[in-house]
Amino acid sequence: MMKLVGIVGSNADFSYNRLLLQYIKKHFKSLVDIEILEIKDIPLFNQSLDQTDNAPIQKLNRKILNADGVIIATPEHNHTIPAGLKSVLEWLSFKIQPLSNKPVMLVGASYYNQGSSRAQLHLRQILEAPGVNAIVMPGNEFLLGEVKEAFDEQNNLKDQGTVDFLKTCLEKFINFIQVLSSMNEPQKDLSEEEDLEATGKIDTTIEGIDMSAEDWVEQASAKVDAAEGDTYVKLNRGVLTVNQLNALLASMPMELTFADSNNQFLFYNYTEDKAEMFAGRVPGQVGNPLANCHPPATYKNVKWVLSQLRHGKQDVVRIHVPTHGPDKYVVHSYQAMHDDSGNYMGVNEYVLDFQPIIDWYLQQTGQRLAKDETVEVDATSSASTTQSEQADSVSGASEKASADSVSSASVKA
Repeated sequence: MMKLVGIVGSNADFSYNRLLLQYIKKHFKSLVDIEILEIKDIPLFNQSLDQTDNAPIQKLNRKILNADGVIIATPEHNHTIPAGLKSVLEWLSFKIQPLSNKPVMLVGASYYNQGSSRAQLHLRQILEAPGVNAIVMPGNEFLLGEVKEAFDEQNNLKDQGTVDFLKTCLEKFINFIQVLSSMNEPQKDLSEEEDLEATGKIDTTIEGIDMSAEDWVEQASAKVDAAEGDTYVKLNRGVLTVNQLNALLASMPMELTFADSNNQFLFYNYTEDKAEMFAGRVPGQVGNPLANCHPPATYKNVKWVLSQLRHGKQDVVRIHVPTHGPDKYVVHSYQAMHDDSGNYMGVNEYVLDFQPIIDWYLQQTGQRLAKDETVEVDATSSASTTQSEQADSVSGASEKASADSVSSASVKA
């Protein structure tokens, strides 16, 4: 059974958030084994007085490290988390980092109908900060408002709908942990067969040309007498010239990239210079094997993602990359491609800023994303700061020397 720790985000003698964790532990014991941890004995953080080796801090450190995941229950004090909880997180990101890459679920109870929404927002931002680096489950926020009326005399939640939603959140958190675990431990029997050097041969491989050549496109086109310009191409439901196809692909409101089943990078819809792209590429990289497009440190995870798509374990892998700015919601998607018989043909990466679409939809429908329009919502719900590098790990031709690749939030999909 999956082992979790639940951290009470209050150091008060009586806390409804402690009551909530106790209810979760008791009511869902068939799903998970939860150990509840207190922060009452953790000293106030003071960088000048290092108490990292303090027994309560080290106990918390060990418990988190040995757990499969963490649930934090936070009250809301003055629109944010309690000072005691913030102090604990300071210790856990000072000289020790037990929350690094640890799956975390947020819950919270408050006296008013907001249900600690603002505290959870701030807590999410803290947990995703450099030095903490927790992997917070996106969405599925459990916000228990008007908590004084929520429990009966036996400290059970009264409302069945609330109980059902809490169970759904917990089940999704279990799945979230399992997905992250599978990503951190790639299936060797599938991924080891991925040849990032593209030394094999498929029916569409153009042989006799150096894949790393800057003018690979020109050489390959000449060798196979590739159609170009106003030459017509018959498609499955259309007839277009090559110029029309290029214009059509260039007009797509996203960055497109294709690598074939031999793991050779063959196409991207070149419309902008690398510096202007979400996932930078340069023309001379087309034709390269994927091994040339990524630093060796990323190979293991690149192979895992490719094997997931090749063997049908997942049809698409998606990553939200928050480093493009607060006015954008950029998602990198890696989509498996198949022929009419279902055979794997390669991977199509498409990179899209969803924010304009979201804004247009809200404007057209008169809807809004949050009930409280005064709240400044952080759209980077779970992606870590390393994901801009991670997102380029499958079919993109990046020149970044990242030390990691798709390893955590990616398949947060």
